[in-house]
Amino acid sequence: MSEASGSSVFLVDPRSDPVVIRVEGRANFQNSGSLRDFIAEMLGHGRTRFVLDCQGCAGMDSTFLGVLAGAAISLRKVSPNGSFVVLRAGARNVELMRNLGLHRLVTIEAGEGEAGPTQCDTALDTRQLSQAENARLVLEAHENLVSADEANRTRFEDVLTFLRRR
Repeated sequence: MSEASGSSVFLVDPRSDPVVIRVEGRANFQNSGSLRDFIAEMLGHGRTRFVLDCQGCAGMDSTFLGVLAGAAISLRKVSPNGSFVVLRAGARNVELMRNLGLHRLVTIEAGEGEAGPTQCDTALDTRQLSQAENARLVLEAHENLVSADEANRTRFEDVLTFLRRR
């Protein structure tokens, strides 16, 4: 795990069906690239069912939520449609996801007491992105949020304009 991600990590079980991803720590722009790449790899292998366990998630930023939106949008393009379920998100994270329209793309199960997947034993490598790669990731993520809910265009207009100019 790189210093950029601090003590945050995504633990995965790529062999399970659905593919399980567990967030430990903060899910943010510093570590979302590894999640985006992992989901793309799984989609490339025909995997279309995902579960994200957020019990250990200390918080989510808009870039992470945009990566999640992009994954859900991609899953709607496969036939039959794939699925993305978010478990044990907690009240604050559910509020964030609903405010940005992700509840229209993913199934959100907020309850803290639900039994979640526990066989995640592989940590995703969080490599340091170049400044240009990071800017592309953040731009793509925020464009995904606009695709998820047009109301997000005004929320992220300044970010989108700034990143497109770069």
